[in-house]
Amino acid sequence: MTQERLWQVLDPSWGHPCILSALLCSSAAAVVLLKWLERKQIQQKMEEARRMRDLALERMEKAARKFKQENPGIQTAHILSLTMVELVEKLKEGSLSPESVLYSYMDKALEVTQEVNCVTDFIHGCEDQLQKLKKQKEKGLLYGIPISIKDHINCKGHVSSGGMVKFLGQVQEEDSVIVQVLKSQGAIPFVKTNIPQTMINYDCSNLIFGQTLNPLNHQKSPGGSSGGEGALIAGGGSILGIGSDIAGSIRLPSSFCGLCGLKPTGNRISKLGVVSPIIGMKSVTGMLGPMARDVDSLALCMKALLCQEMFQLDPTVPPLPFDEEVYTSSKPLRIGYYEGDGYFQPSPSMKRAIQQTRKLLQDAGHTLVPFAPPKIDYVVDELFTRGIFADGAAQLVDSIKGDMVDPNLKCQFNTYRLPVLVKRILAIILKPIYPRIAQDLSALCGVRSAKSLWDQHGAVAVYCTDFIAKWKKLRLDVILCPMLGPAFNHGYAGKLFAATSYTNLYNVLNFPAGVVPVSTVTRADEEELKHYRGHYGDPWDKRLKEVISGAGGLPVAVQCVALPWQEELCLRFMKEVETLTQDVKRNV
Repeated sequence: MTQERLWQVLDPSWGHPCILSALLCSSAAAVVLLKWLERKQIQQKMEEARRMRDLALERMEKAARKFKQENPGIQTAHILSLTMVELVEKLKEGSLSPESVLYSYMDKALEVTQEVNCVTDFIHGCEDQLQKLKKQKEKGLLYGIPISIKDHINCKGHVSSGGMVKFLGQVQEEDSVIVQVLKSQGAIPFVKTNIPQTMINYDCSNLIFGQTLNPLNHQKSPGGSSGGEGALIAGGGSILGIGSDIAGSIRLPSSFCGLCGLKPTGNRISKLGVVSPIIGMKSVTGMLGPMARDVDSLALCMKALLCQEMFQLDPTVPPLPFDEEVYTSSKPLRIGYYEGDGYFQPSPSMKRAIQQTRKLLQDAGHTLVPFAPPKIDYVVDELFTRGIFADGAAQLVDSIKGDMVDPNLKCQFNTYRLPVLVKRILAIILKPIYPRIAQDLSALCGVRSAKSLWDQHGAVAVYCTDFIAKWKKLRLDVILCPMLGPAFNHGYAGKLFAATSYTNLYNVLNFPAGVVPVSTVTRADEEELKHYRGHYGDPWDKRLKEVISGAGGLPVAVQCVALPWQEELCLRFMKEVETLTQDVKRNV
């Protein structure tokens, strides 16, 4: 290179403002173009997923229509009216065929999803499963029962989307353990159901498959994250579903849709073969569990799942078969109860549900003992929020890269992705005005070191020990407590994540907890709601009042809790509550 040429390369005129401006403009244009291309690619992936869903539903419709044409005398209405226990009896004695039941529910599921958008996929292998049942000599406990499966639970040959673009196209090569066990017990998984994006939300909406509506009131959310399950079962399109729960995701849709749901102890049921945007989090326990229209269905499902095959497929599950004697016991119970947790003031209908249920239980001969869960604000902030977001929500934020954020998640997501320093400064500023919100922001900063994480895990263990000690001192068998409800208006769950205090307590403790609908919202409840102020008078209290308004006639539930590994006792208590409240309804 000549000296003149070298000087041309190093010429300071390259730094001329016009040239720099041109370079900056071209760089900005390149960034905009890349973002546009990325967005277009995301949209194409979502459109392809929707196209596949539509094709699957068309296939499902053709199969159901063909069966109806070939069997014109099928009594669909009668089949759909049966309880699961009645259905199992008729299937086993042969007075109903598995085909008639499956195609009746397929037809109804199509009708329900057309109304509320709850089904994301047709599990086409259900017809192969139907043929296998004919060849099996032994009829399992769930012989011929069609079952719906939450989107993120793996089914062979299908995608577990998690409501996220990053998981699209990843066809699962084998069934999750729970699906394998259900099939071995004669069940027929036939559809997958909708969830919110990331599943860290208790509405039910994502940009791939859209918003799921509550079949009881389309202006309301079905809850989440097992919202598609809640909507499908409540609409009559499924008789039994499998959901998951890390902050109330089985219990909230059960409450919002008027169903029974059970969150078991964390490892009572295998979680192998489940997609999740958060991996490695240990402070809060997530689990799989059943959702249905009545408690007996939940008990039968648990009895079927807690079998030798599950214990062999997943050796981390303790080999504890279902204890029928505990479930069917009629021994009077010693029941702790509380009407509010002190963190979120219960809605009028929540409080009334506890008061009325407590009286029914007392009149039936059970002993009711006042109980106050200790330090709920500490549990919500330091144990639950700081635990589930110990990394400052970094993993969750990373999981949405290469995706678009659903509007129902935006409020949550925008808070999560704030830099830790900004969260800390905002927490300091807000503390004198809104202490509860400030503390939540501080908890979202996560932990600073491995030592802090160990300290946090230790704090969870200490709280659990103290809680059980209080339980034992009062000689309690179970606890009756409020269940968040009634159903929220759409789009609010992401703005009120902390309102899960009534449910997330038992994820921190890892206790089995179930939901039973006991009443409906009355005019008096709606009138009393007008005077609702909450404990703090902050924006969260005002928002809760807004989101549950206009819920007249919608279900109201209570929560039933037992100590770890005592699912049978929890279900037995739920059955008692269900029986007593149904008797009252019949006598009204």
